[in-house]
Amino acid sequence: MDFAKIASELSGFVWGVPLIALLFGTHLFLTVRTGFIQRFLLRAIKISFSRKKEGDGDVSQFGALMTALAATIGTGNIVGVSTAIVVGGPGAVLWMWLTGVFGIATKYSEALLAVKYRVQLPNGSFAGGPMYALERGLGQKWLGLLFAFFTMVAAFGIGCMTQANSIVANVNQLLSEKAATGVSWAQPHTVAWVLGILMAIATAVTILGGVKSIARVCELLVPFMAIFYILGCLAVLCVNWQAIPESISVICSSAFTGTAAAGGFVGAGLKLAMQKGIARGLFSNESGLGSAPIVAAAAQTRNPVRQALVSATGTFWDTVVVCAMTGLVIVSSGLWKKGLAADGTMQLKVDGSPVLDSAALVHEAFHAVGAWGPWILTIGLLTFVFSTILGWCYYGEKATEYLFGTRAVKPYRILWVLAVLFGSTAKAQAVWDFSDAANGLMAVPNLIALILLSGVIARETKDHAHELSGKD
Repeated sequence: MDFAKIASELSGFVWGVPLIALLFGTHLFLTVRTGFIQRFLLRAIKISFSRKKEGDGDVSQFGALMTALAATIGTGNIVGVSTAIVVGGPGAVLWMWLTGVFGIATKYSEALLAVKYRVQLPNGSFAGGPMYALERGLGQKWLGLLFAFFTMVAAFGIGCMTQANSIVANVNQLLSEKAATGVSWAQPHTVAWVLGILMAIATAVTILGGVKSIARVCELLVPFMAIFYILGCLAVLCVNWQAIPESISVICSSAFTGTAAAGGFVGAGLKLAMQKGIARGLFSNESGLGSAPIVAAAAQTRNPVRQALVSATGTFWDTVVVCAMTGLVIVSSGLWKKGLAADGTMQLKVDGSPVLDSAALVHEAFHAVGAWGPWILTIGLLTFVFSTILGWCYYGEKATEYLFGTRAVKPYRILWVLAVLFGSTAKAQAVWDFSDAANGLMAVPNLIALILLSGVIARETKDHAHELSGKD
């Protein structure tokens, strides 16, 4: 039995059309059920910057948001966007953006349930998330256990090893360019070990202090990394300013007409634009997967709706802003056209994969601002990766705690640090494919809770309407 093949096929099946349709459909359903909660976005952003203690919890509302953003903003905002464009064409950017807009309602809803059904543990800390909503809201603990298992497995792959490996690959690519000019700094395996050890040490120092330590680091790191990366994107767009109007036009038009796929079948191009754009958007902002509400449950908030508003802004910043910026940078560079043949169809390799490499595409796009461009990308990716490792550690830790109790937390943290080092120095694609599948499977029990408890969400929203209007 070929585990690698099974894992790859499982990942492809899980992240197929049915799950994507279910997730996006839930976004639309909850948008209606919450009375289009997106219209209160400005109010939510204002509340999100509050750091004062407003109720019981472990960290401030701002700290909870920054920790969630730390886990959410990662390689998917850079390489993931590039992958969507390579396979689905520039139209994928619009579908990704729409996923973010409607995903705000889902992120709001799952955070609301997380706070409403959270519990205080014997050690005084708070715990919540889909597993508690399933257990306490629906009386289905077995689904809560299933969600926790998928989260624990997915965390090691998607939230840890793949993140560490991606930054090592990016740094090695940057150094290989220097080597091509006669400046050889280090061998790839040396870079992997050095970066792995440094990231493992930094991770250990941070996570051993628990959620309060993680939140403190994220409160400092996330605003810096987001502003730094957005400024880098703006610098590239300033260079490509003449191409911006055409790029926006291409993104919007090809989202509904499609870019010709292999063989020139435009219908397939439209399908790929939708599928890849929605899939990468969902993967990037995690709305509906059930990860972010785990940390939302630790927030010091006075009611579920207030923290739900704060959490909802995470999807806005992640997809509507950061992913959109990356997409515009890539499309305005024109480099994505290198993957097309003369007749406009997508060129494929022998194995059926696109000719154009997504990581190289975004790397080259940042060359628009000169030699500093790739360094901006590398620094941005490094901070994105490290923050994701911290945020997902907390998710996996709480899932492990739900399954095995508080005594399992310390051993879990030690394994996490070792996984950072392993992910930096090795490449176990089969393990990552299985983790990718587990990441998608997290959504199933979470969506069950969201749909069946949508009446609770609507009632809580109505009961705390003063939070939406700003009448504190």
